[in-house]
Amino acid sequence: MAIVKIVLEIIVVIASILLTLLILMHKGKGGGLSDMFGGGLTANAGTSGVAEKNLNRLTVIVALIWVAIIIALGLMAKYNLI
Repeated sequence: MAIVKIVLEIIVVIASILLTLLILMHKGKGGGLSDMFGGGLTANAGTSGVAEKNLNRLTVIVALIWVAIIIALGLMAKYNLI
């Protein structure tokens, strides 16, 4: 079970980094964190509606994976499986 715990923890770290990057890639509505990092560049580039929709879907999928693994690790810890 220790190997499963290590693998899940590595996946959580990777998903956390990926989730952070995906959230920062979202088009800002003005005054947010995404505008702080090159807000002028994104205003000129402009993403299409399809790209933004796909980015939203990918962000939700990664977030759900992250939550599921966190819950699994919590249950493993609660029932002393690790």
